Amino acid sequence: MDDKPQETGSGDEARGQDQARGQGGARGREKTPGRAGRGRVAPGPAGRGRRVWFGSAAAGCAVLGGVLVLLPGERRADGPPEPAAGALALAAVAGGVPASLPGLEALVEERERHLEEHPRDAESWAVLGAARVEQGRRLGDPARYSRAEQALRTSLKVRPRDNAAALRGLAALANARRDHPAALEWAERARKLEPRRWTTYLPLVEAYAGLGDGDAAGRMLDRLKALRSDPAVMARAAAVYRDKGLRDDAAAQLADAAAAAGEPAERASYLEQAGQLAWERGDREDALGHFREAVRVDPDQWAARAGQGRVLAALGRTTEALGAYRAALAGQPLPEYELELGELYESLGRRQDARVHYDLVRSRVRKAAAHGADGNLVLGRFEADHGDPKAAVRRLRTEWERQPSAAVADALGWALHRSGRSGEALEFAVRATEETHGGGVRSAPHAFHRGMIEHELERPGPARRHLREALRINPYFSPLRVPQAKAVLERLGEPPVGEGPPDWS
Repeated sequence: MDDKPQETGSGDEARGQDQARGQGGARGREKTPGRAGRGRVAPGPAGRGRRVWFGSAAAGCAVLGGVLVLLPGERRADGPPEPAAGALALAAVAGGVPASLPGLEALVEERERHLEEHPRDAESWAVLGAARVEQGRRLGDPARYSRAEQALRTSLKVRPRDNAAALRGLAALANARRDHPAALEWAERARKLEPRRWTTYLPLVEAYAGLGDGDAAGRMLDRLKALRSDPAVMARAAAVYRDKGLRDDAAAQLADAAAAAGEPAERASYLEQAGQLAWERGDREDALGHFREAVRVDPDQWAARAGQGRVLAALGRTTEALGAYRAALAGQPLPEYELELGELYESLGRRQDARVHYDLVRSRVRKAAAHGADGNLVLGRFEADHGDPKAAVRRLRTEWERQPSAAVADALGWALHRSGRSGEALEFAVRATEETHGGGVRSAPHAFHRGMIEHELERPGPARRHLREALRINPYFSPLRVPQAKAVLERLGEPPVGEGPPDWS
């Protein structure tokens, strides 16, 4: 297999992406810019200039299949026509970056019209499928995944050989469904066809990370970075660094990605991810700044609205927090948002309101499962704390066998503890928190779960240490669990003088 690095992809996909970005894809060939800082990214001249360049250079281009992509008569007063929303979405989908919801809708409609007249256009079927995958992600609508799969498999039926675009689309679809084993299979098939196409490595890195194989994810990231220096690559690198516990490096990558992003939806996505990093380290003001800026840049950035809900709740601004969660659920009704909102209501003593959202967790997971999406992780977490812990253990054991990531280890360990099997639970809690076992991510919930399991096992030293670590990482990580951690620490008190060396097992 030839993995010799080259700077850009080849074929229609790369040409369309470069034309839409202008200058023959010059942005993708730039070297990674210097770190723009580790804090909140403010809009700067470089970012504004890059957006103007993207828009003006894209005008007049037909991309990825020769289909007209400009709206008739749409023209700037001082220059060439503005690119249509579908053209920008097409370039984004081709480059594996977030696209605006209006742009995705325009792209889907345009491809559907085209395919009515040209049903044997395998490339357009692949583009349509990829756009529907991104719609499903952005809208939290798993029904879009079924329609995406139909389009992508039609592309393969029309062109069963040498159809790497459809294979990449199926890999992205499987990752969106949290079916990382399938994503790995599809992505590796695409890599065999086009080992030097940089976009093939984006779903590969995500798939290996979802499977808990950080070493393989790192290797694929190295190959990706050798092929391309791009905001999308920086964002993917940030996710890998975050999983390894390298938060500063992850934040620097996201700062660079946001500064270099071409379109508002892309920049907003990176700002949201930067906000989540800030939240995970307990920096409420920095996180809120990132989330607010993401929503300002792209009002359809629903994940950032959910992020605002977390931070506002931690700041004691409960009414605003509830409103932010409701807005997020209106635009992107994900079961994890329902669970977070239910726990916020429960922390406020509003149990009836909490039950409404807890019931919706189950129904949303069932709906997603009907369209091939794997909701075992979020449902297992929910059942462990608010439903049937034994059912959670069964569900999460299956998940662990398929994709043994640190997140699944943490959830399974906690479900075992909640079902009265704390001795067995500790093994998984250690896996979720110790770098030598793949648990490099610094997570307050993971440390809290381990501390509570150790407390149940009457190991006061380790319990005290991990509960303190949870509060040190993020003192606001959960409106329900933070008070529990503080109460247990108060009961444990200070370690006795002469207590033996730390037990790190």
